[in-house]
Amino acid sequence: MNSEQQYIELYQEAADTIKARSCPVMNAVRDEAFAAFSQVGFPSKKVERYRYTDVDAAFAPNYGISLSPLTVKPSPYIYHLKDAPIDVAPYYHHVADAADPLTALNTALVHDALLIYVPKNTQVEDPIVVDNWLRGSAATMMNRRVLVILEMGAEATLIINDHAADKQRFLTTQVMEIVCHDNSRLDLYEIEETTPLCSRFSNVYLRAGRDCSIKHNSITLFNGQTRNLCDVYLTGENTEVTLNGCAIGSGKQRIDNNTLIDHQVPNCQSNELYKYVVDDQAVGAFAGRILVEKDAQKTTSQETNANLCASSDARMYTQPMLEIYADDVKCAHGSTVGVMDEAALFYMRQRGIPESEARTLLKNAFMGQVIDQIKYEPLRQRLYVKVEKRFRGELDKCEDCRLCK
Repeated sequence: MNSEQQYIELYQEAADTIKARSCPVMNAVRDEAFAAFSQVGFPSKKVERYRYTDVDAAFAPNYGISLSPLTVKPSPYIYHLKDAPIDVAPYYHHVADAADPLTALNTALVHDALLIYVPKNTQVEDPIVVDNWLRGSAATMMNRRVLVILEMGAEATLIINDHAADKQRFLTTQVMEIVCHDNSRLDLYEIEETTPLCSRFSNVYLRAGRDCSIKHNSITLFNGQTRNLCDVYLTGENTEVTLNGCAIGSGKQRIDNNTLIDHQVPNCQSNELYKYVVDDQAVGAFAGRILVEKDAQKTTSQETNANLCASSDARMYTQPMLEIYADDVKCAHGSTVGVMDEAALFYMRQRGIPESEARTLLKNAFMGQVIDQIKYEPLRQRLYVKVEKRFRGELDKCEDCRLCK
């Protein structure tokens, strides 16, 4: 049985149960999404956006699907979608790329969804935190859906934490749809701290109106196989978006980040910085596409991907892209892949610093540029500690911290 057929049969067997536990707005698009997935199946490496990840192999093991309801901390801004205080039908499955096979599969199989809703002109002082814990006694597939709506003038910080508490295989699909109305501000942090037995596929789709400020930070501290997609559509003028990411890979871990920033209107700015440190036999991949459409004059964009291969067996693939159809723009992109600076190591060892400590210090300094840009100070300080522990080999599982309690 191929992987597609396994999930087609899974849906056919569980569809009635999934629909009974879900809500009308999700069920309205479920069968259509299932038909789309059944037609195209999993993408092969011949598909440009999936060239660095073997999706079929990741989904091949026989996973049981979890139908447990999502659990969240009490918050005035977090709802189960079925309890939404607004009509979510114009938003749900309207921001995401319905043609993407993994988005279609998630839409078909997901039974519960979260709504994070910030009303007009509301400034949320404390971060909104969503903790995703992977637990179970058998290999399990978790499907999650998150819809984020910031009304006009709203401001919020959102932290999404992924943890794994058990020594069991887990497969996670997550689709996050984000709508930022005019003059809204969003700082979004996605932090993965799972185990080598976990596979995570996360697709984030964001649509921004005019005069918005958007910051998305993707941080992979520990994982098995990870593929993060982030698509941003700038539909209103004078909006600024920043995509930052840092990824640390060791052992046989794989980390693939794929981004798109679509400048559809004039006078917008985008900045993108992703950094990787890959060691042992780890594999990293980054593909970032900046699309400037013909009406998007006065666009400013900067894309940078910097990578450090800490061993001769580690591999890094990088593909920064600019696609420009406007005339009056300022756009630049670049990438680097290098090894540890031997001159810096020699200099530090001359001053009595052991080689292993010198390597750790250089790795920390390399990642510091990304961590420094995190605005929320408690999270920034916590990540400084976690990143250093990770490089020292002291962080091989999720640790409880006050941000998660």
